[in-house]
Amino acid sequence: MRVVVLGSGTGTNCKNLLKLQRENKLGFAKIVAVFSDNPNAGILEIAKQFGVPASYLGSYRQLSVNELKNSSNSDQLWIDTIHKEKPNLIVLAGFMRILSYHFINSFNSQIINLHPSLLPSFKGLGAIRQAWDFGVKITGCTVHWVNDELDMGKIIDQAPVHINPSDTLESLAAKVHSAEHLLLPSVVTELARKFHE
Repeated sequence: MRVVVLGSGTGTNCKNLLKLQRENKLGFAKIVAVFSDNPNAGILEIAKQFGVPASYLGSYRQLSVNELKNSSNSDQLWIDTIHKEKPNLIVLAGFMRILSYHFINSFNSQIINLHPSLLPSFKGLGAIRQAWDFGVKITGCTVHWVNDELDMGKIIDQAPVHINPSDTLESLAAKVHSAEHLLLPSVVTELARKFHE
């Protein structure tokens, strides 16, 4: 199963996937390319360190809701470039942009997103802080299929994280990220197994 990863930041989840791939622990999944909307994103350097092609594709323009519905050209470069990789799965790992309907429809039922909360709670940006500020006792992370509603696609799997009285926002973030590093590879490996069957 050919996998393309999109990310905007440091790329720790991508690094974890690539490390497991190097150790032959991703089953039938193979990461074939990494793309970013941020020319300085750590994810690009990480991919290169693992010998995986990585490219900055230019800023993925933030669109209004109306543009998201009607846009057909703003992300065509992204669509065309990713299609060349013949992906069976696109993984959003810290990709900080909302995809247009046109993009989502171009890769129908092939895009998953890793989100740092137990959806449907705490959608959008700053999910870990949202959970912290709200005072919940359990948060976590979710991998879900991407559809045209923000963080509302069908949930594939989740991992809970308990918030202890001794936790700080920083320690909670570290626990959620640790949970992500277990959840995302598990989902990718299982999807690849089903794809291979």
